[in-house]
Amino acid sequence: MLTVHHLNNSRSQRVLWMLEEIGQPYEIKRYQRDPKTMLAPASLQEVHPLGKSPVITDGDLTIAESGAIIDYLAHSYAPSLLPERGTQQWIDYTYWLHYAEGSLMPPLLLRLVFEKVKTNPMPFFVRPVARGIADKTNEIFISPQIRNHMDFVENHLARNEWFLGDKLSAADIQMSFPLEASLARGIVGRNRPAIRNYVKRFQARPAYQQALEKGGTYDFA
Repeated sequence: MLTVHHLNNSRSQRVLWMLEEIGQPYEIKRYQRDPKTMLAPASLQEVHPLGKSPVITDGDLTIAESGAIIDYLAHSYAPSLLPERGTQQWIDYTYWLHYAEGSLMPPLLLRLVFEKVKTNPMPFFVRPVARGIADKTNEIFISPQIRNHMDFVENHLARNEWFLGDKLSAADIQMSFPLEASLARGIVGRNRPAIRNYVKRFQARPAYQQALEKGGTYDFA
């Protein structure tokens, strides 16, 4: 039996969506974040040494990393979510599969980290300096990167219903997390209607809704 080691409010939610989309039977083993640190529990290290989610087990196989999991599931159980090998769509699929975590997520995570710096407890005399550094880093380095990425994705989705054109693919499932997280955190404004409509479109799919019911609370939906 295929098992999803599912951490609340994490990238593993899109793995559940994919499995619901393709109708592949699976079971969920649930893990909860530490309410103070928001990190995964140490028990996840029993599945994979890094102790992070998502991780799936399929028989004797253990697969970690979102892109690797999505790609494995597509090739093993859902070839209909893959384009024809050797075509431009295949190149595009590979690009978006890696772009989601390799290019889009890093500045989003940096933004989150520096926002945390501003709100974390610290001596009162340090607070103005720390906040100033965080604000200036966001202004000069992080925010321009995020705007550039969001404009890039917006322009693509303005011309395409899904990332590979007019049909849902595994690339869409991989791209879902950074975009819905960005929308939920107010990074995607009303000046980017294509991204907003795209997120609404995939969140309205029955398989996505079924995954939410099974996965539990998910703040980015």
